[in-house]
Amino acid sequence: MSTTELSWFKSSYSGSDGDNCVEVALAPQTVHVRDSKDTLIQPVLVSPAAWSAFTTHASHHDR
Repeated sequence: MSTTELSWFKSSYSGSDGDNCVEVALAPQTVHVRDSKDTLIQPVLVSPAAWSAFTTHASHHDR
């Protein structure tokens, strides 16, 4: 699956000024993560389990 076929969404934690934006696209076996300012750079690919662990960890450190 190419990155152009994915449905990308911007992280709710991204900066409102558009300068610190992370985009995520979910696929059945992989979570794609990229910098929204340079979408031509290869995204980081992680397993859904790893992404879930990361977001859980990050949400606990946001408080």
